[in-house]
Amino acid sequence: MQKGKLLVFSAPSGSGKTTIVRHLLAQPELNLEFSVSCTTRALRGEEVNGKDYYFISIEEFKKHIKAEDFVEWEEVYRDNFYGTLKSEVERIWAMGKNVIFDIDVAGGLRIKKKFPEETLAVFVKPPSVDELKRRLKERSTESDDKINMRIAKAHVELATAPQFDKIIKNYDLDEAKKEAYQLVKEFISISE
Repeated sequence: MQKGKLLVFSAPSGSGKTTIVRHLLAQPELNLEFSVSCTTRALRGEEVNGKDYYFISIEEFKKHIKAEDFVEWEEVYRDNFYGTLKSEVERIWAMGKNVIFDIDVAGGLRIKKKFPEETLAVFVKPPSVDELKRRLKERSTESDDKINMRIAKAHVELATAPQFDKIIKNYDLDEAKKEAYQLVKEFISISE
């Protein structure tokens, strides 16, 4: 099977990575397809099963772990698993496309370690932790306890930024989108 490129976008929740990834997916010349991750958490807001995530039970997730079906997986919060199925990457590569991930920091680094030549790992850095908290509250999708849990995790995640290939500072969303586009375009054209 022809291997495409893997484009990993990781960041603490509320950094803007999902907005940047959606922008990149809207650029047909980049030939990108979104990698849909599996999760055991409940749907939020307007999310759609099979489009935003594959929402599965903890039992089903653990069966996939045992069968070694994942490229990467992690228990991000207690009983809250996320992972990327090997079959998802293979499906996208079979379409002749490059895979783009909107993924947590640990998962992003695991993909980079597993596929070092094929992967561009990008960390999206927020303006500040206070701004992250404001953005998460503005979403109105989670309780204060969940937001505080995410903020505590953000401090740890921010410390991993130097392990990524590139860091985009998302102080201005339009600039961050332009920078992401250039990075992806250059990385994809290396092998063409």
